[in-house]
Amino acid sequence: MPRVCFTLQVRPDRLAEYRERHAAVWPEMLHALRDAGWRDYQLFLRDDGLLVGTVVTDDLAAAQAAVDAAAVSARWEAEMAPFFQTGDGRGKSSLDLVFDLDAQLRAAAAEPTPPMGDTP
Repeated sequence: MPRVCFTLQVRPDRLAEYRERHAAVWPEMLHALRDAGWRDYQLFLRDDGLLVGTVVTDDLAAAQAAVDAAAVSARWEAEMAPFFQTGDGRGKSSLDLVFDLDAQLRAAAAEPTPPMGDTP
């Protein structure tokens, strides 16, 4: 299952309230995300407002469309929009995966082990 990583920029003057809102997300919104196929969804917030999100989903576009179709999503997005410098919270910038420890360890385990003293 692919993991997606994205960034957004939260307005620095709204950080405390943004943290408060996410400490108790509406149960209806939580269920909409889960039902849309969002798994292991986490948000990380830096003191300058950089927000980094990660989510595991089979198909991000389909999962986003499904959550957008939920009535609660429009209400949540409208309440969250003022927190983002983009003004709508939709200015997500996806990040490309450049290193995966587990994948490289699996690949290394599949390769024959070099004899002692040899360097790969």
